[in-house]
Amino acid sequence: MAASHIETDRGLTTRMFVTGLLLVTLWVGVSFILFAVGVQWPVVMLIMFAAIFSQYWFSGQIALYSMRARIVTPEEEPQLHAMVDRLCALAGMPKPQVGVADLDVPNAFATGRSPKAAVVVVTRGIMKRLPDEELEAVLAHELSHVAHRDVAVMTIASSVGMVAGLVGRMALWGAMFTGGNRGREDDNTFLIEIATWLISIAIYFVSYLLTLALSRYRELSADRSGAILIGKPSVLASALVRITGDVSKIPTQDLRKVEGMNAFFFAPAFTKGSAASLLSTHPSLQQRLDQLAKLEKDMNA
Repeated sequence: MAASHIETDRGLTTRMFVTGLLLVTLWVGVSFILFAVGVQWPVVMLIMFAAIFSQYWFSGQIALYSMRARIVTPEEEPQLHAMVDRLCALAGMPKPQVGVADLDVPNAFATGRSPKAAVVVVTRGIMKRLPDEELEAVLAHELSHVAHRDVAVMTIASSVGMVAGLVGRMALWGAMFTGGNRGREDDNTFLIEIATWLISIAIYFVSYLLTLALSRYRELSADRSGAILIGKPSVLASALVRITGDVSKIPTQDLRKVEGMNAFFFAPAFTKGSAASLLSTHPSLQQRLDQLAKLEKDMNA
């Protein structure tokens, strides 16, 4: 969002920068693995470009399709559009498209490769459960993601793990075929392929953890930016508590249908007993509330 409207959190910015730098380092590692196993550099670059571009370009459409969301006009949802208009005017940013998902799960998300191609989506469930002031706070959070290009950042960040996983599978398949016909040369090839598989798996695991950490930092940053934009951190905190409590009442089968979208959501939708809560894309509720409480205190000081 515009710098004149949103205060920068230098601590969060530094952590995001360091995490991003580590992900770039892993990209270099994947490149050298591909080169070491005989893939030429032009092919390496082509693979990387294809991985990043496909995720970057199509992630928005995939997210909308997965959530069965559709774009709505101001005539269809005048109150929702009015909220987005007001927030965009406050933030000094172009207005994204507005969408609605016909789901009872109370949540919201932003998607799109850039602010000009972005869509902010809310579910019928969140529109039904939140008062206007809290819904506006959630929209401010999502608009912060749009302005900061968080969808593009997270898409690119996750691509290193995708490529590492692909390389690992290729190496494993190669080792399986090589293992069946053992000669001295085959032994060397087999060892190289096993080593490549192990290193690729390690890079995939580390990149996955780094991507999760980056996602949590960006959620905290969006909370902060959204709260400052509306000038009422306590309202965003109230929306967080209300949505988290209501999500826990949603039937498990309904949560499973949308759990794959957790990385996009305002608040994660975990099924009961889900192991995904151990490796969350979002900070804990308490961590988010503590940050908002501190921000409320600072703003009222």
